[in-house]
Amino acid sequence: MQKQESWIKAPYQSLDELETKLEAICRQLGDSAKKLKAGISQYGTKPAQLLNASELFSRVSHREMVHTIQHGEFHSYQQPIINLKEGDRIYGYESLLRTAGSKQIPPGILFKTAEETGLMSMLDQKAREAAIKARKNIIPPGIKSFINFLPSTIYNPDFCLQHTFQIVEKYEIDPADLVFEVVETEKISDIDHLKKVLNTYKKRGMKVALDDVGAGFSTLEMLEALQPDYLKIDRSFIDRCDQRPESQQFLSKVMNIADGLGIIVLAEGIERKEELEFCRSIGADLAQGYYIGRPAKEIESALQVNS
Repeated sequence: MQKQESWIKAPYQSLDELETKLEAICRQLGDSAKKLKAGISQYGTKPAQLLNASELFSRVSHREMVHTIQHGEFHSYQQPIINLKEGDRIYGYESLLRTAGSKQIPPGILFKTAEETGLMSMLDQKAREAAIKARKNIIPPGIKSFINFLPSTIYNPDFCLQHTFQIVEKYEIDPADLVFEVVETEKISDIDHLKKVLNTYKKRGMKVALDDVGAGFSTLEMLEALQPDYLKIDRSFIDRCDQRPESQQFLSKVMNIADGLGIIVLAEGIERKEELEFCRSIGADLAQGYYIGRPAKEIESALQVNS
C-alpha cells in the first residue's frame, strides 16, 4: 500500500503518465482501491470528501468531462407541465441541465461521471443554480419551476442549501414559484434525513416534490411520512396506462392516497393522447411528457401539441 501511495505523490510529466500509473494501481488493488486515500480534498477537511484512488483515476481518465463539471458553463432546458383541471394551461416547467457549447454531453453520462469522480455535489449545485438563473430570464412569475436535486449530496441541509437560497435572493425569485424535486426517490433509505432536507426547503417558502413514485417498494409508504406538496408518478406506470389493468390499479391507489393527504399528482412521461386522457379521467392534476412538449432552451419552443 505504501508503494502505491508513493506513486501517487510522485511528480509526473503528463496526465497521460499519471493515468497509466493509476490504472495499474487500481488493477492491482481491485476492491481495495476504493479504500486508498489519495489525500486530496474537494472542499477542505471533511473526511468523507477525500478522494480515493479510484475517484482520482476516474478524474484523470475523464479529465475533459471533469473540466466541464468544474469549470464549464451550463444551461437549463425547460419541459412544460400542464394543468389538467384548468384547460391544460401551462402550470410550470421542469428544469433539465444541459451543457453549453456545440458539443453536448448527454446528462446521464455527465451525472454518471460526476458520481464516479466524487463531483456529484458540485454538479447538483450547479444544476440548481442554472435552473434558478433560467427562471429569472425566461419564466414569468406565478409559473412553477420544478428543479431536481439529489438528497445524497446534501449532508447538512442548513449548510449545503445556503448557496441555493442565496441565488434565489440574488435573482429576486418568489420562493413559492420553486418546487424542489427529489430524484431517484426509490433509492432513498434515510427517511429522517430526507425529511430534514424537505423541511429546510419548506421553511423558506418553497414547495417539494417526490419523483418516480411507484418505482420503489416503499415509496407509497413514504408519502405520509414526508408530506410532499407534489408527487410525480413513475413513467413505467404511465406507459400505455390506458391499456394495462395493473397500471390502472396502481394509479387508482396513488390517487386515493394523494387525495387523502392533499398532495398534487403529476403524471410524467406521457407520450400518447390516450395516456393523457386516461390520466385526466382518474383525476390527475398535472401532466408532463413528450406528447405535451419536449425540453427546450426557450419556453416558446417547448410546447408542442396536446389536442
